[in-house]
Amino acid sequence: MTTTSAPTRYHPLSMGLHWLMLLLFIGVYGSMELRELFEKGTPLRDAFKSAHYMLGLLVLALVGVRAAARLVFPAPAITPTPSARMQLLAKLGNLALYALMLGMPLAGWLMLSAAGKPIPFFGLNLPALIGENKELGRTIKEVHEVMGNLGYALIGGHALAAIYHHRVLRDSTLLGMLPWGKAAK
Repeated sequence: MTTTSAPTRYHPLSMGLHWLMLLLFIGVYGSMELRELFEKGTPLRDAFKSAHYMLGLLVLALVGVRAAARLVFPAPAITPTPSARMQLLAKLGNLALYALMLGMPLAGWLMLSAAGKPIPFFGLNLPALIGENKELGRTIKEVHEVMGNLGYALIGGHALAAIYHHRVLRDSTLLGMLPWGKAAK
């Protein structure tokens, strides 16, 4: 008779996508911040802006894969089991991160569309989602910037929560997502 035990670690696909998204977020945020080092209209500033657009759209392309992987390969149980309140906070935090991964790139795509600008994606020019509308573009830009600032808090809060689980609660939350070692038993 074979027995299967519940996984103690995330599936490698889920784990890989998690860390890939972190790298993409570093690239997205870093390219937007680094563009400020260069004057408007310079080739380097434009290159950082293009990198920002393309990496953001790559986040959008991968968020569906990530959500599907989460459905197919559910998260391992956390040991010891967190309180109901902690589980609710984790679900809300994850929902907010998924909203960020979906909403930010879509807002960026809409913003470029409304500005009548090309939407570059690794050698392709994606179609505009809406017609040119400068006023709407400015409004979407404001929303995009507010979401970007909230993203810093969400990503930072996510990292702090993982450290809190690992160092204070001493549960298996972080260990299950690390690509090396074994999860706690």
